Amino acid sequence: MDNRHLVLLDTDIGNDIDDAVCLAYLLAQPHCDLLGITTVTAEPEQRAALASVLCQTAGRRVPIFPGAPAPLASPPVQGPPPQAAALARWAHKDSFPAGEAVEFLRRTIRAHPGQVTLLAIGPLTNVALLFAVDPQIPSLLRSLVMMGGSFAEGSGPEWNIHCDPYAAARVYAAAVPVHRSIGLDVTTRVQMKADEFLRRCGDIPLLRPVADMAASWFADRPEVTFHDPLAAATLFDPALCSFAAGEVAVRCEGGPAAGITTWRPADDVEPGPEAGSGARTEGRVPAPHEVALDVREQAFLDHYFAVVEAFSSTGAQD
Repeated sequence: MDNRHLVLLDTDIGNDIDDAVCLAYLLAQPHCDLLGITTVTAEPEQRAALASVLCQTAGRRVPIFPGAPAPLASPPVQGPPPQAAALARWAHKDSFPAGEAVEFLRRTIRAHPGQVTLLAIGPLTNVALLFAVDPQIPSLLRSLVMMGGSFAEGSGPEWNIHCDPYAAARVYAAAVPVHRSIGLDVTTRVQMKADEFLRRCGDIPLLRPVADMAASWFADRPEVTFHDPLAAATLFDPALCSFAAGEVAVRCEGGPAAGITTWRPADDVEPGPEAGSGARTEGRVPAPHEVALDVREQAFLDHYFAVVEAFSSTGAQD
């Protein structure tokens, strides 16, 4: 398969630092045509401004649209982005089109049928609204790749799904040609200590604003976990993770268990009316979803820093 991807990024950049780490990677990735960015959850305009910082640092003009500020039905659980404190120190746009995020996604996907990967690394509110507004959109995607869920037996809810479990349930119910989830049980295996990460950032112009944004994150934690960057990197090097087909279900009831994801491998899934449209594993019943089972940790870290370092030597703005 062609390793060049048309990508739309839906992100809640500004709380966990991994969203910014992910966006820097996409901007540096030579095989990525980043068609646009939409932001989601509390203060999406501030999140759009943070995305603009990285785009301007990379010397890239990427359309950015603030999206849904609150979940579909459940109470808000995510607060405003503390990384917005860094905005005063970096050039960025501060005016964005209001109320156009879902229409931008819809229009862009329809302009490139079968070619666009929607990379969702935040709560799935925007994606659920998109699928509701235009029910054909899922079938027009090349793939939907998500950092979301946790698929080890007995796992609690993962944050992105917990923030809007009703949206997540709707998204998992949609028939997408390839619907792939990289869950918390895999992403937590890829970490770097804060001091090592900040040292690496100092040598890479594109990561300097990321290091600045990370101050609020590292105030309470000694490491960065590469949840979202791992999901992004699998677009361009799928061998970084191993995947299996099956079916994901989302618990929507309220409370601390809201958003728990359960996973049934394809052998345990009964074929349904959509059986021909989902991911397949040789010799198994077709199933609508793929989840990551394993990750090559060092291979990912080598891949990530090779991409951003190569961009810094050729394309980033000092």
